[in-house]
Amino acid sequence: MTIILNDETSHQYLLPLTYTKPASELRIGILTIREKWEKMIEGEYSWKTVDYLSKKYSTSTNPDALIINASVCPNENLVEAISNLKNGEVLQDGELLIAQKGNKEEGRFSKDFAIVQFNGEYNNIDRSWKIFSQNAEELETDFDLVTKGRTSATISKTNTLIGDRIFLEEGAQAECAIFNSTSGAIYLGKDSLVMEGSVVRGGLALCEHSQLKLGTKIYGATTVGPHSKVGGEVNNSVITGFSNKGHDGFLGNSVIGEWCNLGADTNNSNLKNNYDEVKLWSYTKGGFERTGLQFCGLVMGDHSKCGINTMFNTGTVVGVSSNIFGSGFPRNFIPSFSWGGAAGFSNYNFEKAMKTAALVFARRGVELDQIEKDILENVFELSSDYRQK
Repeated sequence: MTIILNDETSHQYLLPLTYTKPASELRIGILTIREKWEKMIEGEYSWKTVDYLSKKYSTSTNPDALIINASVCPNENLVEAISNLKNGEVLQDGELLIAQKGNKEEGRFSKDFAIVQFNGEYNNIDRSWKIFSQNAEELETDFDLVTKGRTSATISKTNTLIGDRIFLEEGAQAECAIFNSTSGAIYLGKDSLVMEGSVVRGGLALCEHSQLKLGTKIYGATTVGPHSKVGGEVNNSVITGFSNKGHDGFLGNSVIGEWCNLGADTNNSNLKNNYDEVKLWSYTKGGFERTGLQFCGLVMGDHSKCGINTMFNTGTVVGVSSNIFGSGFPRNFIPSFSWGGAAGFSNYNFEKAMKTAALVFARRGVELDQIEKDILENVFELSSDYRQK
């Protein structure tokens, strides 16, 4: 079966996280949204997304393809309803398009297909803050999906275990740490490492080749994506992958993209002093949008960095490839390719940004190829109106 993950209805709402990738490539729980669907519906997957991402994320032209909303996370009831669709039918929840059988318009949902209503429960990740606020539920679902019928690798007896909902993949290592899985599942991915003195109160997804540094404190459902390093205190946050928060400092109710680095003693606020509802910058609104949340921290796009002792206010949004440093709180919307801090920002020269990105990629044995450069150049141009002229 050919399956197309369409993010046309959610892409803009998930910026800056989707500046560099389709919505289906966002991580929540253990897996990305695409990986969740791949485990539940077998097939050949492709994407329908914005044009400048299409060289990396291409669209199938198969007329019999199944089209799925890329921000929707699967569950058994939803998969069953999708499997029952006939050609020319679209599954909807009210006005929300969930899935369509038939590819009439090159990966797009068709307006003239017969509507089948779905009334079940599911998670729709159509705003950035839903990634951390719904992470606990998705982590539990992914844990069951990934570990069903399998046996965990052995965990060292030097660790203290509270509860039994813990699973280690091959090569995962942990010594002299405390794991409490009574509040949420704990998953240690392939070749991951938990260093001595770490305290984990689940849920936790520590993905492959990632590390918790000495004495790390994790609580509230947290995901550390592949090839990442985390230290200090982390509460209910998602680090997409290939990013580091390697030292002390607090990260709470936040989403960090790929190829990011948080300097030592970086802290974010996740609760306003007056305990009021937090607002986040909305690219679709061109202003701040209500989240309905009392706890909401930092959303940081791919390739962004911050220096030591950086402080982020409650509900801060940082774009792609920005560099933040210095004392004081920077403003709570920082456009892509910005350079500076509380004292003000200038434009981050594109070629210098690419030089840094190439060095960061090389550390992981990855090449910054022309496709990646073209994507980032498009982001640079698309975000220019938000930066100072």
